[in-house]
Amino acid sequence: MSAQYNRYEKARIIGARALQVSYGAPVLVDTDQTEPILIAAEEYDAGVLPFTVRRHD
Repeated sequence: MSAQYNRYEKARIIGARALQVSYGAPVLVDTDQTEPILIAAEEYDAGVLPFTVRRHD
């Protein structure tokens, strides 16, 4: 991913994506994983998640 996320943002992104996957959203990477959290983590690492983080300073 082009943006640098802190650990809280990363956890929120992966958690939100895992919830989507558990409800039947299509998986965006080829993987052998079956657990939604592991699938979401692989997608995050591959940089294919369409999430953005808005920061309010």
